[in-house]
Amino acid sequence: MCRNIQKLYNFAPPATQDEVEAASLQFVRKISGFTKPSKANEVAFELAVADISKIVQTLLDSLVTNAPPLDRENEAQKRKARAEKRFG
Repeated sequence: MCRNIQKLYNFAPPATQDEVEAASLQFVRKISGFTKPSKANEVAFELAVADISKIVQTLLDSLVTNAPPLDRENEAQKRKARAEKRFG
């Protein structure tokens, strides 16, 4: 799956609508193969992003866990350390 899509669940504060839309956009780009759709496909592309954003938000709102919320800054540092180890 697309490596640019980040985990959105179980953070304090919760994921913002912008984060949900960004993940949805990355997903649609990945499965469609378009980074920017043609004019003929633009409406379908934007509709897919909007629909997936709604579904993702519903999912995030419905999930439950007993785990403590994650710290965004700490998770970002972990991603940075993994990338540095991987790419040097």
